Amino acid sequence: MSQCQESGQGAEQEEEVTDVVCQEADLKDGQMKEVTVGEQKVLLVRTRGQYSAVGSQCSHYNAPLAKGALVGDRVRCPFHGACFNVRTGDIEEYPGLDSLPCYKVKVEDGKVYVSINKKSLKLMKRVKTMCSIVPEIKHTILLIGGGPASLVCAEILRQNCYQGRIVMVTKDNLPPFDKPKLSKALNVDSSSILLRSGDFYQQYGIEVWTQKEVVSVNPADKAVKLSDGTLQHYDQLLISTGCRARPLDCPGSDLKGVTLLQRYEDAKEIHNSCLGQKAVVIGASFIGMEVASYLSDKAASVTVVGTSGYPYERSLGPEIGKMTMQMLEEQNVKFYMNDGVTEIQGENGKVKAVVLKSGKVLEADVVIAGIGVIPNSDFLSGSNVEVDSRKAVIVDKFMRTNIPDIFSAGDVTSFPLTIRGDQRVNIGHWQMSLAQGRVAALNMLNKPTKCESVPFFWTVLLGKSIRYTGYGEGFTEIIFKGKVEERKFLAFYIKDGAVVAAASLMFDPAVARIAELMATGQVLKKAQAQADDLSWLQM
Repeated sequence: MSQCQESGQGAEQEEEVTDVVCQEADLKDGQMKEVTVGEQKVLLVRTRGQYSAVGSQCSHYNAPLAKGALVGDRVRCPFHGACFNVRTGDIEEYPGLDSLPCYKVKVEDGKVYVSINKKSLKLMKRVKTMCSIVPEIKHTILLIGGGPASLVCAEILRQNCYQGRIVMVTKDNLPPFDKPKLSKALNVDSSSILLRSGDFYQQYGIEVWTQKEVVSVNPADKAVKLSDGTLQHYDQLLISTGCRARPLDCPGSDLKGVTLLQRYEDAKEIHNSCLGQKAVVIGASFIGMEVASYLSDKAASVTVVGTSGYPYERSLGPEIGKMTMQMLEEQNVKFYMNDGVTEIQGENGKVKAVVLKSGKVLEADVVIAGIGVIPNSDFLSGSNVEVDSRKAVIVDKFMRTNIPDIFSAGDVTSFPLTIRGDQRVNIGHWQMSLAQGRVAALNMLNKPTKCESVPFFWTVLLGKSIRYTGYGEGFTEIIFKGKVEERKFLAFYIKDGAVVAAASLMFDPAVARIAELMATGQVLKKAQAQADDLSWLQM
């Protein structure tokens, strides 16, 4: 009934493995299940009377898609929100970079058969077909920043037959890497977090200049100046420089042992310097809490200082904040909330203690600050590229700045968010950066495409993941399903009678389902969240 080309190859000429995976009556419309063909696990889906079969694991972190949310022809990963078309296997929403393999399906005598080309039997993901550079083409697209927005922009350009020059400039020592892992697992090997190999960039003609920084942009000449004094011409430009960690502003903040988590090298340094030492984390939001969680069984002691009553209070609410605080307290992490730092004391140039506003003095060998971020847009001074009061680059839904041929994407942007009536926001989510990189690339190629992604975020504490979707700023009420104190819940964030965001722990795939409903333009009412019947969330 349904057939798609397998893994980008002409499967019909190759030897295949074919299995009967189920009876036709076993799967109803809108249902999916994991089946086995040979030794390969496959996601079998039935939509509008037709069957399709694709890879069973998300290309991001290999989550089982059978446990995700299926809406129409799209399945959303239950863990981190990536979406795939179940007919083609193509990735349609991020995180992750790769698409799924797609397999042949046929129905005969009430039995459903799935066939897999033997050569691709072990493949769990596939790179979409990409072109490479043609040296004779002089057109150049310059990508400032080596994060996810730049990488996806480069890949989408090549997937859409752009054969000009692509140059990515990054201050980092590494090419694009999986930055969310840094705060969750500080002691990772650099090779394990690279998003693409060096061979990949070479194969597709993507130049990656590491340890280089753009210091100014001249739109009139279509050129940028690098820190080494050289000029680089561009025809189109992407500003995707992200944000930097906000430094502490108090006496002693320049002492040895006071660190920020920005680069891969910072993560390694924090891990090594905290082993068996007294660590004080300043800031009780996502970065600070993840670092405290990681260090809880490695440092001699871990103390968290926060300005609110509970961690995450503004973003997730006091109930969830209290629960996360208790989780870490059970691992001997100490908290000083409703407090702040007035001074960092040192001895021989090295950290010795942290003095709080309350007067409490905390012994410290290492201080890690996680107190927010600052958009990296200083180099745009004098360029006339418009920025907001926070210095985030202002873009429209097409990722265009106010200057022709200059686009921006990722954490550095202030952009109109579809699910909040195009309210201008700045969202530092990995998934949103990837999505905006794609939109920027398509519009660079004059393929008008709006950024309409629904924000999806996750944080990990002591091996437990809290998932979040939507945009909850200004919420006035939280409606809970399950029990926060039992660490199994679904939280609906309410504003003006509607659900504007949702968070969960051990309640999959509820948040993925809500994200998909939001993505289709549905407005979820407060009454739906209040109802005992949550059948609208069932898969």
